[in-house]
Amino acid sequence: MTFQTACLTDDLSPEEAMLVELDGVDGAPVPVALVRDADGDYHALSDICSHGQVSLSDGEVEGCLVECWLHGSQFDVRTGHPVQLPAIRPVPVYPVKIDSGKVLIDIG
Repeated sequence: MTFQTACLTDDLSPEEAMLVELDGVDGAPVPVALVRDADGDYHALSDICSHGQVSLSDGEVEGCLVECWLHGSQFDVRTGHPVQLPAIRPVPVYPVKIDSGKVLIDIG
């Protein structure tokens, strides 16, 4: 696994999301929604909604769910699975670790 620095732990408050672009395997940027849930845990998932093709990091975070702002689909940030229609396909999730105040994500 190759972890990349996404941000500092202080950059994101509980129940917030932000867009980070990380280097993909082919060098192309990969948009990732970095989410801090209500418990303060960090999660990373594809930033692109599987239904509406819009940015999930622009949506509201409540508990362990992020809501797509366009049609209201909700995804569990721990698994990427949709829990609210109209989305029916999950989005990819990525491993996250914290090291020395940095949030690291592996998209490989």
